[in-house]
Amino acid sequence: MFCHFGPNTFTGLEWGEGTEAEDIFNPTALDCNQWVRVAKNAGFGGIILTAKHHDGFCLWPNPASTHTVRESAWRNGQGDVLKELSEACKKGGVKFGIYISPWDRNAPTYGTPEYNKVFLKTLQSAHKHYGPIFEQWFDGANGEGPNGKRQVYDWKKFNAQTLKLQPNAVIFSDVGPGCRWVGNEEGTCGRTCWSRLDVEGREPGNNAPSQDTLNAGNYNGARWIPAETDVSIRPGWFWRDSEHPKSVQELLKIYYNSVGRNSLLLLNVPPDNRGLIPAEDSLRLVEFRAALDSIFAHDLAKEAVASFSNAGRPSPAPGNVRSVDELFDDNYDTYWATDDTVTTAYVVLIFNEPQTFNRVMLQEYIPLGQRVESFHIDIDEGANLWRTIAKASTIGYKRIVLTETVTTKRVRIVIDRSRSCIVLNRVGLFWDRIMEE
Repeated sequence: MFCHFGPNTFTGLEWGEGTEAEDIFNPTALDCNQWVRVAKNAGFGGIILTAKHHDGFCLWPNPASTHTVRESAWRNGQGDVLKELSEACKKGGVKFGIYISPWDRNAPTYGTPEYNKVFLKTLQSAHKHYGPIFEQWFDGANGEGPNGKRQVYDWKKFNAQTLKLQPNAVIFSDVGPGCRWVGNEEGTCGRTCWSRLDVEGREPGNNAPSQDTLNAGNYNGARWIPAETDVSIRPGWFWRDSEHPKSVQELLKIYYNSVGRNSLLLLNVPPDNRGLIPAEDSLRLVEFRAALDSIFAHDLAKEAVASFSNAGRPSPAPGNVRSVDELFDDNYDTYWATDDTVTTAYVVLIFNEPQTFNRVMLQEYIPLGQRVESFHIDIDEGANLWRTIAKASTIGYKRIVLTETVTTKRVRIVIDRSRSCIVLNRVGLFWDRIMEE
């Protein structure tokens, strides 16, 4: 869950000017424990807070800045949103992450070599005193500062210090190195999505890979930098009283277009000017979670008998002997692998009675890499006449293929092309009645 929160929450701006008075930040009922409860009820694994947006205002008493909660009247200058959220996350069992924009429209040194030192001190104060931090979110935005100049960011030092102080943090940016921006803010990952990316000579911002490349990745990319899809539950990133959350159907579409295409979903749920997640947003998230639970509660594939074109063999990994039966269990660390030279294969699911479905879920065992390049799905329409209902390219960690609603006694999943032998650890069939409505 993304939480955009700061002076913009009170001004209605998306990008603050950096000249806003510190006292404008004054939530009347801030409760980070409520944020965590909302996140847990909706099924989120972590929360990432905009600790410093482009306006430069810091939600913690950053010693490297004079534009912080310390200078505000909120809680008599003694408030610290990072502290409250990190403690609430730890208490509630939710991971804690931070967004810190290097662009600063308030810092007087922005646009000079000195600013990179200031920004390193900003990162240090956040990384040393809060956490553990599971993800550091770097925005590549680079506009003008108060002196009208742009900054040349020292990304190498920013990343190095982050990993020194938070060695387990995933660093997000246009080029990772942990995970990458998906190339848009509409909640849509590429229909083809490789987790590999070429980043040599690239950096966040103007010198990032093209949006199409970020969306799809690179087939022979040199680095493993999977996609993260960020989108807001509301039209804007910061809370506005005039805006309202997306419908369950819209959120389901986003889910299928992100999680269902080998990407993490980072859904922004902005706190309001009280410092609380609004009731309508919380309710919508509960409805969204209920819809997902309803759709994926019953996996029809578990009721099938399977037939394989290649029986495969036990995995060579110590302690991980696998059989074809384990393609249908809930253990991610079990999988079906074809023989080493087999890169085209199929599995047929056979049912005693006709089954109705419109969602097919496939997962590769990612510790052994992303392999599948293309596949298709057939159904038996009787008399052994097969009809193709879907064609797709990559699978990755998870692929959810949307099909027409069909009824059949046999389903055939054909891997047409794979970089090396096929390693699948899950096949699932589901019926989404909600999106049918």
